[in-house]
Amino acid sequence: MKEASENKAIRPFRRRGLFVAAAVAALLAVLAGVYGIGGLQRNAGADAGCQAAVDIARRIAPLVRGEVAALTVAQKPFRLPDLAFQDAEGRTLSLKDWHRRYVLLNLWATWCVPCRQEMPALDALEGKLGGQDFQVVAVNIDTRDPDKPKAWLKEFGINRLAYFADPQAKIFQDLKAIGRAFGMPTTLLIDPQGCEIATLAGPAEWASDDAIKLVQAAKTPVR
Repeated sequence: MKEASENKAIRPFRRRGLFVAAAVAALLAVLAGVYGIGGLQRNAGADAGCQAAVDIARRIAPLVRGEVAALTVAQKPFRLPDLAFQDAEGRTLSLKDWHRRYVLLNLWATWCVPCRQEMPALDALEGKLGGQDFQVVAVNIDTRDPDKPKAWLKEFGINRLAYFADPQAKIFQDLKAIGRAFGMPTTLLIDPQGCEIATLAGPAEWASDDAIKLVQAAKTPVR
């Protein structure tokens, strides 16, 4: 009798929990519809065409150490959405414009101290390895004064990196929606097909020997 009474007392809480779970699921469905998250996730994710990027990730895994020890290499084939941003003239570009080339995509902002600290290293990495097969694509996401990041780059002599920006910071939200942006700076190493090789949440010394060896290994075909 006691057990039956306890079960009767528990049932209302279970029903309440199911109701709450259903309400949360409905809310998420509405948000996905409003913000396009569902569509974004359908345009990114597991893709057999990205297996080569996973093979590269496995090959460079032993080089994830020292100054790039926080890097996370891809474990499964994952194609990124066609992220959009602007160039210095305000023209809209996207990741597809870099297909056939390896990319180190970096999101930064002038209000982000670690971002500012790693910009000289990213600039130096572009100077050392940038070319027909690789480019550092640093996208600024300042949302207020569009001239501020340009002035900051000029002041500190960051002149090897091409200027890219997303004044609405949508690129950060798009990456966050697929679990690839948890804070600033956010950096992704991407293969020529737009597939993820590795990601990093936080800063790194990108001009270090550790980083240069890793990027060189990633973009060097296996013979």
